[in-house]
Amino acid sequence: MALTFQRDPQLTPGLRDEFARLWYDVSRAGGSVGFVPSVTEDEVRAATEAQVARVAAGEHRMLGAYEAGGRLVGTTFLRLHTDFKMRHWAMVVLVMLDPALQGGGHGLRLMRETVEMAREAGLEALRLEVRGGMGLEEFYGRLGFKEVGRVPGGLRLSADDYRDDVQMWLPLG
Repeated sequence: MALTFQRDPQLTPGLRDEFARLWYDVSRAGGSVGFVPSVTEDEVRAATEAQVARVAAGEHRMLGAYEAGGRLVGTTFLRLHTDFKMRHWAMVVLVMLDPALQGGGHGLRLMRETVEMAREAGLEALRLEVRGGMGLEEFYGRLGFKEVGRVPGGLRLSADDYRDDVQMWLPLG
């Protein structure tokens, strides 16, 4: 399946609904996107509205991935900085791909498009954080990201599930 990408799509009510559905589906499948599988649709809807507000305020830039019929099947966001000392880099957040499409190289294509979007925006580097124990360090390593920090047990997903918070960095120069 071929995906198309759109930078900074207009966040219409329909796209907001698709984004909320995607976030919910990825979370329920165990994706490392800020929730655990027990998340409710209402929790995701509230987080969706907050994320849309950040995009509308210019704090984040969105990249949408679409299947042939125009359905949103993936996202990434660049969290931009207002602090002058950090305006040269952005944080990559909410990297999501429809669980049914994972494993076919679409995630790599989504991230490569994200890197290109950042370069074209004049950014010099990207940072992201991953949940340890998910194999994500290897995935992002294939794109050139390097681990630059780790907080052991920095993420608590449940009363007895602690994961490392892993910081990764990619210079764009």
